[in-house]
Amino acid sequence: MGNEDLSKLKIDKSEAVVGPKKRKSLFRTVAALAVVLLLVVLYLNGVFTPAVKVETSSVTQTYPSQAFTLLNASGYVVAQRKAAIASKATGRLVELLVEEGSRVKKGDIVARLESEDVIAAREQAAENLNAAKAGLEQAKAELHDANLEYNRSRELVGKGFISRTDFDTAEARLKKAAAGVVSAEAIIKANKAALQGANASVEYTLIRAPFDAVVLTKDADIGDMVTPFGAAANAKAAVVTIADMGSLRVEVDVSESNIEKVKKGQPCEIQLDAFPEVRFRGAVHMIVPTADRTKATVLVKVAFLDKDVRILPEMSAKVAFLERPVAEDEERPRTAINPSAIVTRDGKKFVFVIKDSRVIETPISTGRQFGEMTEVTAGLKTGDKIVLKPSAKLKTGSKIKVAEQ
Repeated sequence: MGNEDLSKLKIDKSEAVVGPKKRKSLFRTVAALAVVLLLVVLYLNGVFTPAVKVETSSVTQTYPSQAFTLLNASGYVVAQRKAAIASKATGRLVELLVEEGSRVKKGDIVARLESEDVIAAREQAAENLNAAKAGLEQAKAELHDANLEYNRSRELVGKGFISRTDFDTAEARLKKAAAGVVSAEAIIKANKAALQGANASVEYTLIRAPFDAVVLTKDADIGDMVTPFGAAANAKAAVVTIADMGSLRVEVDVSESNIEKVKKGQPCEIQLDAFPEVRFRGAVHMIVPTADRTKATVLVKVAFLDKDVRILPEMSAKVAFLERPVAEDEERPRTAINPSAIVTRDGKKFVFVIKDSRVIETPISTGRQFGEMTEVTAGLKTGDKIVLKPSAKLKTGSKIKVAEQ
């Protein structure tokens, strides 16, 4: 075999070296494209775009009445008829027939004191009255007999059958019998008065409700001593405290400078802190004709037009004094936003809703204007955070930074 044949058997090392270089070059090209693509994606998603500083607001529930509210004031629900029930008698409480929340009618017995001694005194007074009545009957019988004897004696003395002395005796007996009847009648009146006093003493041991009401607090327990003035140690002056729920009013302090905006009978809207989602219809019941010089305010009492068992004395309340009554279609709350958040484009309205430090362009439908707020009928819900006065830079996915208020 010649040298030429041997040279053909040599391996071409240049091809072996060039192959890996081409693969590395291809890998680098693919990696560079991936990086560029990633950067483009990140850029499109706003990663390299600086956060836009925005002002925000929340979607709220508003009542149409806020558009024609003249004045707002805070106060408390107060029962105009309230009583701490006690007894004129002093004694130990032996029975309590009510508890907190019990409803009572005028005259109902709510508690009873020990009464054995006054009941015995009443029975004695009743028997004394019976004895006095029997004495009156006896006196009347004596008067009748004396009258008959007097008439006979007068006929006989005229005919001379009896002496003048016997006639005088019959006449004296008649007068004495008549006086006995008068005395018996007076004794009956005295015993009737005594019986009335005994009945009153028994009644004092029965503690009754002075008017239709609800029991607010229980101030004494069975076994406690109850006395009219609570002067004795550990004695109770009152057994229960009651209030007429029909007399509930909201009492608010109105500044002297604003009192001219309030008039008797003026429509109001009442909101209780316990039920913030409910508005109660009300009207000005009274403007108390005096001012508090320490606070420069005038007390105004507002009546509830509709009764509700949820309304309780001493609840905190807010009163809106209205320019006019609330119409039926204005009683329910409306979803509303600040109109500066609304963007109009191609005849369509939308807002930017904030989600995790980014915004989403959200179409909405609007309704009526209530004061400084615009009703939203579709597209948002209460509590959503939105951008106020959005700039032209904003779009869906834009990163934002909330400006400090």
